[in-house]
Amino acid sequence: MNTINNLLNAASFAAKYHTGQTRKGERGEPYINHPLEVANLIANVGGIDDIDILMAAILHDTVEDCGVTRDEIASLFGETVASYVLEVTDDKSLPKAERKRLQIEHAPHLSTGAKIVKLADKISNITDITNSPPADWTIERRREYVEWGSSVVAGLRGVNAKLEAHFDSLVTRARSAVEQAA
Repeated sequence: MNTINNLLNAASFAAKYHTGQTRKGERGEPYINHPLEVANLIANVGGIDDIDILMAAILHDTVEDCGVTRDEIASLFGETVASYVLEVTDDKSLPKAERKRLQIEHAPHLSTGAKIVKLADKISNITDITNSPPADWTIERRREYVEWGSSVVAGLRGVNAKLEAHFDSLVTRARSAVEQAA
């Protein structure tokens, strides 16, 4: 099977499992927009065409948010993709504060592919917090998310200069937007 077929299969799989889910932002966008944006950032900002990384980007929230198993991903999309997805998957049985702390702690130790997915994920999330924040998020919560995301990305540095520059520019805009909203 060629790489385009694999990528489209991953997109179809993710769309099926994310059906009915929406983003937290005020616009309530379909959740599938997020993993597609993560893959798009990797390809079109980061200049990366590694099919395993792109498939992992599309599938990155299916284990954490949809109940898909690592074995399902491995059998359909390969061990490398499954490994990347598992590396960026939070353990939802832990308290939120602990999950956030562990993301910062684990970031420097991720594989290159997982670091790229995690970096693009943070870009997508901070973009959403800036452009369409959840209605119930206070200014302080938005500020804290941007700073926490920056702490996670500090451990990912050196993986892709273009994505990192995009992130840095975004964080500058996000901080400004939060202060203007205050």
